[in-house]
Amino acid sequence: MIALRKTSAGFGIALTEAPPAPAPRPGEVTLAVEAVGICGSDVHAYEWTDGYAFMVPYLPVTMGHEIAAKIVRVGPDASLAEGTRVTLLGGITCGRCAACRADNPAGCTDRRMLGWTRDGGFAKHLTVPARVCLPLPQNIPPAIGALAEPLGVSCEAVLTGGVGLGDTVLVLGPGTIGQGMALIARAAGAARVLVAGHGDVPRFQVLKGMGFTDLIDVADAPLSDQVFKATSGAKVDVVLEATGHPASITESLKVLRRRGGVVVGGIHSMPLNLSLTDFVRQGHQLRASYGATRSTWNKVLSLLASNPESFRPMISHELTLDRGLQGFELARQRAASKVILMP
Repeated sequence: MIALRKTSAGFGIALTEAPPAPAPRPGEVTLAVEAVGICGSDVHAYEWTDGYAFMVPYLPVTMGHEIAAKIVRVGPDASLAEGTRVTLLGGITCGRCAACRADNPAGCTDRRMLGWTRDGGFAKHLTVPARVCLPLPQNIPPAIGALAEPLGVSCEAVLTGGVGLGDTVLVLGPGTIGQGMALIARAAGAARVLVAGHGDVPRFQVLKGMGFTDLIDVADAPLSDQVFKATSGAKVDVVLEATGHPASITESLKVLRRRGGVVVGGIHSMPLNLSLTDFVRQGHQLRASYGATRSTWNKVLSLLASNPESFRPMISHELTLDRGLQGFELARQRAASKVILMP
């Protein structure tokens, strides 16, 4: 079976032969992968930036965790039927430890992550526990179904930030996660959503196509200058970060209202330089958001099903798996917004 695999600690990913997906054991299903997205974190692992050494004990591993698939084989006692179209929770729990027995999957002591510490979806077939499969509404096409995972991450950040009716929201980073944050903040009732990036022309075009006009390119002028120009000097209520650059968080505090909150959703290879005295005096809140709960996934699937094609502009490229290396380079060079591979 051909797959895109991380084979060693260092730059790159390999299109190579991989073992076939094993037959499903009790409680498992085998999937035919229909669509899988290249995530920003996949690109970081491809580049081998700081923060991905945790993968080393599991190499070689087939990457890919933004998955839409169809069940083609069902193991004994699996809860889903053959032919069901699904998307996948990224974390696979052991089901045996004390946390799992207490219905606390986040506390699992042997949790594996699809595409990172367990083979993922950059391949034709994949075998997983049925419990991590979420049925996709029938009106959601595979490529759009593959957006469910990043939209879950975006939605969790919006919920963590408590975005509400009438808020002004600043999104840092116009990539897929930032686009999702903007869409879901708007759906949550935000009166205004500003999105900042740095020379991100293709991604700004995506946002324009989805009706966002307050787009800020910090290559042109400082963030605070452009935000205050757009808001006539008013500060924003919530900042949602998806850049991976700590300096953007520091800059955003200048435009955040007193007692406003910053939600950090990016993965950072450098520490944050924070003036704690100013932070305390302003009563600012710094929160983290990572992944998504099952209830958040359910919200996202309902949102996708309500109008699937409204999310189509997020996808800039659909490529076959054998063009996966090209897809990674398009994403790495920011010449693409979202690349979807079709195994």
